[in-house]
Amino acid sequence: MPYAKTRSGSLHYEVIDHVAPWHAPGGTVLFHHGIGAAPGIWLKWLPNLVDRYRIALFDMRGYDRSEAAAEGADWSMALLTDDVFAVADAAGLDTFHLVGESIGGTVALACALRHPHRLASLTISNGAHVGTNIQHVENWASCIATQGIKGWSDQFLRDRFHDDALPPRELDWYAQAQERWRGDVVLSALSVLIGTDLSARLPDIAIPTLLMHPDSSPFIPASVTADLHARLPDSTLNVWGPARHGLPFSHAAACSARLRAFLDGLRAPDRAA
Repeated sequence: MPYAKTRSGSLHYEVIDHVAPWHAPGGTVLFHHGIGAAPGIWLKWLPNLVDRYRIALFDMRGYDRSEAAAEGADWSMALLTDDVFAVADAAGLDTFHLVGESIGGTVALACALRHPHRLASLTISNGAHVGTNIQHVENWASCIATQGIKGWSDQFLRDRFHDDALPPRELDWYAQAQERWRGDVVLSALSVLIGTDLSARLPDIAIPTLLMHPDSSPFIPASVTADLHARLPDSTLNVWGPARHGLPFSHAAACSARLRAFLDGLRAPDRAA
């Protein structure tokens, strides 16, 4: 299995290449999942993408097959952006389309500020640019301490999905994936998110950006994404409902179709890279 080596441990990744031979390749889309999620959330996106776009997925630092930072090491936004470019380098991606959800979206914005020449486009789903605006997470530490990761996951699932938003087997899969997270990793990643404020630098991001957001995330009000949209020079915003913070999984077909249209639009003569 391929791993990207970093100074703070190895990260598992995979590249899926099913580009149809009659299509000109559209580049590679690198997906970054968020806290509590897993690379598998993106699998329902693939039917709308794989005939033209290569796909790169990776386990976020500390989850499943990717190592956490060494004990005592500082988690930071620099560490998490390093991870994205380490995966891209290991996969041989000079430039790529970056898609991030939740904290993955915040990391993606930071990547665009750090190395804009590496990104062909940016897509943010249920993500925020200001960590202090993240709501409903102040009890995570006490929940994990008193109820364990299973109790935390059960609570988080209710924040992710409306009742009957998913077939039972898909909800069970998500719960099992979420319960594989370590409590210390959840809280370390959350501390990075809460301590981030990219507001002042957002006008510097000239990369074409697609924003996708649920109408009723308990963590990030739609008004926060509207502010993000207003600060980005080249962005479009779509809001879906009824949807909570699990938008990329509950609304995978609609979101991936929107991403496909966005990426194909970049190939037009006036937007060609």
